[in-house]
Amino acid sequence: MQGDSNSSDGPGDDQASVDESTGQAAGTAGGESPSTPRGADPLAEAQADATRMKDAWMRSAADFDNFRKRTRKELEDARRSGREDLLRAVLPVFDNLERAIQSALRTKDVKAVADGLAMVQRQFTEALGREGIARIATVGLPFDPSVHEAIQQVETSDHAPGTVLAEVQPGYTQGDRLMRAAMVVVAKPKGGDGAPGAGETAS
Repeated sequence: MQGDSNSSDGPGDDQASVDESTGQAAGTAGGESPSTPRGADPLAEAQADATRMKDAWMRSAADFDNFRKRTRKELEDARRSGREDLLRAVLPVFDNLERAIQSALRTKDVKAVADGLAMVQRQFTEALGREGIARIATVGLPFDPSVHEAIQQVETSDHAPGTVLAEVQPGYTQGDRLMRAAMVVVAKPKGGDGAPGAGETAS
């Protein structure tokens, strides 16, 4: 009888073992548990990064455009302010020039007219000086191609070759910047080739 009991118990245990094994196998075959985290979609991440970079680029482009417009406006304002300052400095000179012309029409004193015009010229030079504009020195100095433009050479033995003999048109600088070169006449030795860089002979 004991053998019968053992034989009856054996199949039950084996069945339970099989059932457990089968259940575990079924659970494994059924896939991952719902609680297991799944990896992010690489395509979605790339699209999100592209969107963020596009937004950042658009903001940078807008900032740069605003900066460019602001800088252009500041430059235009600075130029306008500079012109206005120069105009305010020169207008009194123009007023005195008109007065000198009216005075010249009413008088026959040539010296008085000349003195009045000389005064206007001094005033004009002072006004330019306050704006940092200086007249280029010429006569009696060596020819300087950086600020002088030779329009004529004259043979002479009274001056060293390359000396500026006369000024045809004044030149001006503003600080270190050349605004207009001075047109000058330059000395050259008799029978010589002229001062270097002084242009062609036009005597």
